[in-house]
Amino acid sequence: MELGVIGLGRMGRIVVDRVLDAGHDVVAFDIDEDAVADAADAGATPANSIEAVADQLGAEKRIWLMVPAGDPVDAALEELEPHLDAEDVVVDGGNSHFEDSTRRADSIDAAYLDCGTSGGPAGAELGFSLMVGGPQWAYDELVPVFDAVATGPQGHDRMGPAGSGHYVKMVHNGVEYALMQAYGEGFELLHEGRYDLDLEAVARTWNNGAVIRSWLLELCEEAFREEGSDLGTVADHVAGGSTGTWTVQESLEQEVAIPLIYAALGERFDSRTDAKFSRRLANRLRYGFGRHEVARND
Repeated sequence: MELGVIGLGRMGRIVVDRVLDAGHDVVAFDIDEDAVADAADAGATPANSIEAVADQLGAEKRIWLMVPAGDPVDAALEELEPHLDAEDVVVDGGNSHFEDSTRRADSIDAAYLDCGTSGGPAGAELGFSLMVGGPQWAYDELVPVFDAVATGPQGHDRMGPAGSGHYVKMVHNGVEYALMQAYGEGFELLHEGRYDLDLEAVARTWNNGAVIRSWLLELCEEAFREEGSDLGTVADHVAGGSTGTWTVQESLEQEVAIPLIYAALGERFDSRTDAKFSRRLANRLRYGFGRHEVARND
């Protein structure tokens, strides 16, 4: 299969590399010429514009957008639209709001797949978890690519119609907020409690057979190993919040109570005014899974 990839940041480049490793062809573009050159060195065919990506693909175009959510997605689609028809497929792999995805699906001639993507930079080695919304036939067409980009056939599925992929990913991120908050509060009690504990040892022990073992807990272990049990200079400032906010807003519209996610979102916002160990750990965990910048104290 031949795939066009637009956007060669951390996640987009992982898409390129995993698709190439699976034996498929890639046409790659980014506004950063160095990123395009690096992708070409890895085996992709370089393109110097979004229009060129479409021109270099075959009659039935398969294009993966991995650009920042919001206006950049609409801008890319606007450039692509004159070159697409009903036989073509566009995948949006970013963190778009699900209502934007349904709007986009209705506005372009091509089949539009909203693809919630989880796994962070670790996906380079392990593969991503992909939550896909859109037409069944378009999903079926892209299965070879999804198999390559995901952890394998079990790492992706069609969630439902347009918007459902990003909807599931939105709720996934809300759950992520609550899990990070739970680990943070537990380790805060251990840190402030009656014993002088090696928190790396605690996390390592929990990760080997305990009920609460998980990748996030592995990242707690990594954080304590690299920063120390007191987290060193890691600041109490947890960035992000958009997808958690969307999750809470949707819960209010649907009248579904999600108090843990709501509280975790509030803690994230409150981290910008007050200091707590749990939020310092959440700050460091965001680096672990997404390589987001760690805010630190001077």
